[in-house]
Amino acid sequence: MSLKEQITEDMKTAMRAKDSERLGTIRLLLAALKQKEVDERIELDDAMVVAIVDKLVKQRKDSVAAFTQGGRTDLADKEAAEIKVLEVYLPQRMSADEVAVEVKAIVAELGAKGPGDMGRVMGAVKTRLAGKADMGQVSAAVKAALSGA
Repeated sequence: MSLKEQITEDMKTAMRAKDSERLGTIRLLLAALKQKEVDERIELDDAMVVAIVDKLVKQRKDSVAAFTQGGRTDLADKEAAEIKVLEVYLPQRMSADEVAVEVKAIVAELGAKGPGDMGRVMGAVKTRLAGKADMGQVSAAVKAALSGA
């Protein structure tokens, strides 16, 4: 069963259970997936679905930070609950140590030296670690690896 089919099945389960918060979040996700398919006239594979889920989680995290800063804990809690629902569809995240090891291996493969190669390294890292690691953490690891190189 593909990830998209799993999300659809989870929506049906949430409908039957009358879990309105979960149902709303899953419907939002399915709408984003459908929008991408219609806009680009493609059928999404699991990697593309993970990328969209990752984007939605990042948006929610930014919203939580903004709502917390604005003193709206009620809205921040709602966004945090949506993050929990969306993270179910992401693969297991890598730890900071695993990210650092992977980044060092990619830097060595590319023979990158110094901050000038950051764009080239980030391009390779994004394709290999997409959905598996937080890109903010990855960026910091790349900067550290290139400054030490």
